[in-house]
Amino acid sequence: MQNPLSRFIPHLVGEYPKQFLELYEQINIAADDEKEKIKRLLWEAYDFGITHHEGQKRKSGEPYFNHCVEVAKLLAEWKMDHITVIGGLLHDSVEDTGASLADIREKFGEDITNLVDGVTKLGGIKFTSREEKQAGNFMKMLLSVAKDLRVIIIKFADRLHNMQTIEHLPRLKQHRIAVETRDVFVPLSHRLGMAKVKFRLEDLVFKTLKPKEFKDLDSKIKSSRKEREKYIKLLSDPLQKELNKLGITADIYGRVKSHASIYGKMVKRDKKFKEIYDHLAIRIIVEKVEDCYLALGIIHNQCTPVQERFKDFIASPKSNAYQSIHTTVVGPNGKLMEIQIRTHEM
Repeated sequence: MQNPLSRFIPHLVGEYPKQFLELYEQINIAADDEKEKIKRLLWEAYDFGITHHEGQKRKSGEPYFNHCVEVAKLLAEWKMDHITVIGGLLHDSVEDTGASLADIREKFGEDITNLVDGVTKLGGIKFTSREEKQAGNFMKMLLSVAKDLRVIIIKFADRLHNMQTIEHLPRLKQHRIAVETRDVFVPLSHRLGMAKVKFRLEDLVFKTLKPKEFKDLDSKIKSSRKEREKYIKLLSDPLQKELNKLGITADIYGRVKSHASIYGKMVKRDKKFKEIYDHLAIRIIVEKVEDCYLALGIIHNQCTPVQERFKDFIASPKSNAYQSIHTTVVGPNGKLMEIQIRTHEM
């Protein structure tokens, strides 16, 4: 039987809700001596949020506060600091409950209050023209309102979870949100160097706007998984051996590009799925910059490079500071394979 005091003083009776503990365990805390302090602050935010959102439901029928927790979990997954995670946990407190900024300021301080205020203000931004939807213009608009990049990161977590649960909304609203995500958040995530977020958003947009095409492509990708893994191994195993000979420590793993990216290639090139070979990619992570170029030399010795598909973003980083070497080679059986090489720091 749960101790009745656990709701009010869980840090004293040692009983926290499972949902809270799952969130806390995902937060990256550097110093051991801060753990209890952060745990206490996170609990206060969790209790504040669940109390103020009490009785509210999402379209799925689940408690509304579950959305706030999932947003906070995404921020923790992205290795954001605990203040930003708490900002995510409370991001809808002012807009959707009776809580005020003064309430949050009194309980959690100025920094968290500013994050919540920033996200609340971003919710009021409307796009009235195509120019405003362009990533550069939208970035300026966001920063002028948010004044803190962490606010934009929270907004991305909010949008990603909303897209993950979009099937519960009316079809017309799904379409509107998906189009806005495609036109604004996808290019902006690219501009910010948030590649994984970009891929996830792209696929969710694709799934929402073209559900039949997504389902068909998804089944083909899943059915060809073993063949892909075998093919990637044909290239990665010899590469790993050569890197070991040079004493280079490297993590090598294969991946399939996003469904949206593959579908875009199929449409653009008027090809069937089985005719698209460069949807496969290998990522090589090494310790030092010089190891990137040694790995590149090995790859180009083993496989024929496609000259027009080579890009050195280490020598010339992107505007968002992204660094990596991208090369496409003709791999085993004459299939194209994209390879990205970078350090852990990159």
